[in-house]
Amino acid sequence: MKTESKGRSGKSQAVETAGTDAGPSDSRSDRLRVRAAWMYFVEQMTQNDIAEVLGVGRVTVVRMLAEARARNEVRIAIEGELSDIIRQERALEQKFGIERAIVAPFSSGGDNPIPVIGAATGYFLSEAMKPGMSVGVGWGRTLFGTLPHISPRPLADFRVISLLGGVGVARKSNPAEFAWRFAQIFQGDGYLIPAPAVVDSVETKRALIERCGLSEIFTLADKLDAVLVSVGDIASASTFYRGGFLTEDERLKLAASGAVGDLLFHFFDKAGKLVDHRINDLGMSVDVDRIRKAPMRILTSGGPEKIDALLGAMKLVSPTVLITDEQSARQLIEAQGE
Repeated sequence: MKTESKGRSGKSQAVETAGTDAGPSDSRSDRLRVRAAWMYFVEQMTQNDIAEVLGVGRVTVVRMLAEARARNEVRIAIEGELSDIIRQERALEQKFGIERAIVAPFSSGGDNPIPVIGAATGYFLSEAMKPGMSVGVGWGRTLFGTLPHISPRPLADFRVISLLGGVGVARKSNPAEFAWRFAQIFQGDGYLIPAPAVVDSVETKRALIERCGLSEIFTLADKLDAVLVSVGDIASASTFYRGGFLTEDERLKLAASGAVGDLLFHFFDKAGKLVDHRINDLGMSVDVDRIRKAPMRILTSGGPEKIDALLGAMKLVSPTVLITDEQSARQLIEAQGE
């Protein structure tokens, strides 16, 4: 159910809650939770008033509202023209030759922009993914952060192909599981690369592809309708460095050779050229030429430490869609004007 209302901020909002015509299999607690969400977000009732109407405690109301949001039963879309954001999007499109730029509002300069970039990317993917698509994806914190913001729906003949191998040790979360989680959202098929992100030699890489059944996945990457990737910066090379894929000595040598970041473990310089380093031959990832062939190339990333990496990635893969935060957008526009 969807309705228009004036939110507590005074801005027009489209508030969507799960329907109240619950079926017989729905529990009383489910119906109560949705009713509480409707009262709060649509009828603009206070938590105390809701507690009184439903005959529960205020703490219970707080818990139900939090659970409703966590279950994605409530979605709030803020409507209103953000002129500065729109100007940034148009500037990015014009300066970098991008078909579409999406800039997420982000006012806290010292904070991590990944949550807002992830949300903006999730909303875009909810609309952009279509039946019959084959989508190649990377992995990392930014992409993993999109998952809670993607609206699940079944898409016929939908395939997700991982473009990079995985990690051996997962800590708080396993970023490499993004591909199959993404496929599940659309009830599609996931194709993973069951190998580490980096191997010890070119011979090992060739053997895994030719003799261990990985050639099929790399062949699928020749016919992608879209790719979804993010970039890492060379200053931290965080995921790979912590995962044991990249030693500090190797990181320093890469930086000395001009590397500003990596995309699918392809290390490149600010001009968008792959640097001359053996590590670029050892990544279990789809090569850049195949990525460039995809009609839709989505690059999502941001943060002050990633500006040089983003500038290089623009030239490396020529994204058709760029999703970033407003502060990163401002720095990219300024850097391109220099």
